[in-house]
Amino acid sequence: MNVIQERYKEDKWMGVVEVKDLDLYYGSTQALKKINLSIEKNAVTALIGPSGCGKSTFLRTLNRMNDLIEGVRIDGQLLFEGKDLYKDFDEIELRKRIGMVFQRPNPFPMSIYDNIAYGPRIHGLNDKNKLDEIVEKSLKGAALWDEVKDRLKKNALGLSGGQQQRLCIARTLAVEPEILLMDEPTSALDPISTSKVEELMDTLKEKYTVIIVTHNMQQAGRISDYTAFFLSGEVVEFSKTEDIFYKPKDKRTEDYITGRFG
Repeated sequence: MNVIQERYKEDKWMGVVEVKDLDLYYGSTQALKKINLSIEKNAVTALIGPSGCGKSTFLRTLNRMNDLIEGVRIDGQLLFEGKDLYKDFDEIELRKRIGMVFQRPNPFPMSIYDNIAYGPRIHGLNDKNKLDEIVEKSLKGAALWDEVKDRLKKNALGLSGGQQQRLCIARTLAVEPEILLMDEPTSALDPISTSKVEELMDTLKEKYTVIIVTHNMQQAGRISDYTAFFLSGEVVEFSKTEDIFYKPKDKRTEDYITGRFG
């Protein structure tokens, strides 16, 4: 049992997001089993494990994307800043505060500027000067401003794959979230673009809490502060990344990290 699990035993809450005994069912099939995690503020937490182990399913519980799937049932406790994530928040407001970046870049078929301004406009902001500020700030936050500042009116679909993914990150930042969820954000990118996104994550955690699903264990080792190892819908081990990779307490974790399965 690691330090975090010991604190759960004592019923002491710690992080910006607290998950306690979370079960999730698709109809009669249980996809997540007794998940206990504490997500630290201003840190990068990586979720690793083989395909189909529940990583992405868990990630989607954090901004209630699973609400959109028929037959989903959730038991347990999930708190965001001490409040029940499923009872005390409006879904739209929650998804503003907990933003998500998906596996494949999905820019809207409109200008770079309008992609970034879309979220603030949806939330009622139409002041051009303020929108200009948000667009510049968000693109700078995603390390993309210098590459696109002279073509903001150009269609975003003309950007490279790596630029499109950073645009999607900027679009998420535009509504000023507190948490960034990233579901394998570099899996569709080339090595150079992947490196840029990884560098960006190190900067992002100064202002945001980042939770990333990744199949790439080397990536998890490079970018994350904490790592949770998922297997068959359960969290086998959760601790500081260096402990997971160099001092795992569970043999299943060691076997996965060393490539014996998965």
